[in-house]
Amino acid sequence: MSAVVFIGAYITDMIVGDPRRITHPVVIIGKLVMVVEGFIRRGFLGFDEKQGGVILWFVVVIPVYLITGGIVEGCYLIHSVFGLMMAIIFSSLTLATRSLYKESKMVIDALVSGHIEKARKNLSMIVGRDTDNLDDEDIFRAVIETVSENLSDGIVAPMFYLALGGPPLAMAYKAVNTLDSMVGYHNERYGDIGFFSAKMDDIFNWIPARLTAIIIVTVSFILRFDGRNAWKIMRRDGRNHLSPNSGMPEAATAGALNIQLGGKIQYFGEVTNKPTIGNKNKQTDREAVKKTWVIMFASSIFMAGTCTILLWVIG
Repeated sequence: MSAVVFIGAYITDMIVGDPRRITHPVVIIGKLVMVVEGFIRRGFLGFDEKQGGVILWFVVVIPVYLITGGIVEGCYLIHSVFGLMMAIIFSSLTLATRSLYKESKMVIDALVSGHIEKARKNLSMIVGRDTDNLDDEDIFRAVIETVSENLSDGIVAPMFYLALGGPPLAMAYKAVNTLDSMVGYHNERYGDIGFFSAKMDDIFNWIPARLTAIIIVTVSFILRFDGRNAWKIMRRDGRNHLSPNSGMPEAATAGALNIQLGGKIQYFGEVTNKPTIGNKNKQTDREAVKKTWVIMFASSIFMAGTCTILLWVIG
């Protein structure tokens, strides 16, 4: 992985974001997950659902790694410039800084315009929880939580794996993350078939989640938010989450903004009482969301700059 490809991918993502005129690789991965899941549930592969969940993970993740690597290497064989361009394009498709901002902003824009039903619908596109009955504060809190969580899943983690193993490993990570978002639920329908995918997502995100939290604390000091409290709440409440990873960046963000996250959430009609994260010293409102976006962009730039420097020094 070269520094040129990395910074090229980052700039491309910041300017273009997710292209609308071509099918995103994550969409293709999602369709593959649905097909293989269907085969497993109908018993065509001869495995029970828990065993099939292991097969599902490998059938999706390994081909994604090999195909991505094969395409990029094949393009390099045709011409070095062509290979460089394809490496940048594939790498940029694993990053989500611009799209995370754009999609979360659509929720807030609808809400502040008085269109709460539209805000709920837009929110349902980026979160797994039920959104039909959320009030204004619930929506603000959900946006902050998803931006904080996806700062790790959609920005820092892909950069981490991109720097570590180039486009193939970063795209494989996206497959791991897609599997978890589609089948990694702890409920009756997905408890068995999604068990392995959920655990592998926990493993792949363990380091990036904690790295993200440390970056949030660091940029909070730089931005003159409450960096000291971000560190305190990260250490105190980072494990107050059903996920072993999501709580870390959420806690750091909650501490930096002196707000409280977590609490009662509904998934698929079932109410879940998540532990609270942070202290409710300030309101969870539009200003808190704006500051979360600032933290997101600052953390993104910090991680991108650090990875670029390291890759340049190593290269």
